Amino acid sequence: APMGRLRAVNGDNEPWNVKWWSVGNEMYGSWQLGHMSTEEFVEKHNSFADAMRSVDPFISLVAVGEVGVWDEMILANCADNMDLISEHFYRQDWHGGGLMTHVLQIPRAIKGKAEAHRKYRDEITGLEEKNIKICMDEYNYWYGPHIYGELGTRYFMRDALGIAAGMNEFYRQSDIIFMANYAQTVNVIGCIKANTTHSVMAATGQVLKLYRAQYGKIPLILRGETRPLDISAALNSTADTLVISAINPTWEEVRFDLNIKNAGTGSGAIHWEITAPDDMAYNEPGIPDKVIIIGPEQVLNNKSFKVKPVSINIFKIPVININ
Repeated sequence: APMGRLRAVNGDNEPWNVKWWSVGNEMYGSWQLGHMSTEEFVEKHNSFADAMRSVDPFISLVAVGEVGVWDEMILANCADNMDLISEHFYRQDWHGGGLMTHVLQIPRAIKGKAEAHRKYRDEITGLEEKNIKICMDEYNYWYGPHIYGELGTRYFMRDALGIAAGMNEFYRQSDIIFMANYAQTVNVIGCIKANTTHSVMAATGQVLKLYRAQYGKIPLILRGETRPLDISAALNSTADTLVISAINPTWEEVRFDLNIKNAGTGSGAIHWEITAPDDMAYNEPGIPDKVIIIGPEQVLNNKSFKVKPVSINIFKIPVININ
């Protein structure tokens, strides 16, 4: 095929063996090239799925989703031809509230999508057994002047707090959310901002960088009152380290106590923190970062922790004798 020949010319003779494929993107939206009705998309998705799987029966397909009537029809008529369903959302800054309101937009949107899909499983015959989970393949804040090219917005520490709280919510909803992909990468609404000579991790990029490197892999149930903090917990892949994520979207230092059941702990903990001079701080290409990652630092007490105002925190605690 023409594209296969182009791939070979550029040094890769063998196919990429891509597993995950999305069939369309936001086809419900009038802004989208190829926009169509739900009924038309049902027919098109199923025909594309049949054609693609006739070539490679081992691929996994993501159908276009949008909570509401669109999702209801897609899940009722395309469930045999999909492995995941896509959901997108973006949040802005015209909510009229303060820092807490701004931060909570992201986890609340994630939770709302998850709850809608649990409801679909109850209402659509046969859907529960198919276990079609969510692919949240676009999410972010999106507002403000276009500083970095077309639609290129700036991200602040307050946005970083929201994205980190979103990470926590993804873990809490991981029974029904299979995949989540921050949109996008460079400039536009990306986590990396660049000009002609420099590039930098935006405030939200610092969150992705830290959590990619240090967050846990196995979500845990966390009980008890955590407000005003947003806290989640997970084990690492070898189940010998407990990882606590604690976001403080307030202007006060907050302490919290940790009671671990059915396991012992080793001595001390390790702490990473994302901090900034204030919630409107941001990183700019070619200028020293204002939104920074501090750590790792040793914490002597692994039962009681304190987190600074307007901060994102990860604590790693060694665990032993898990029952």
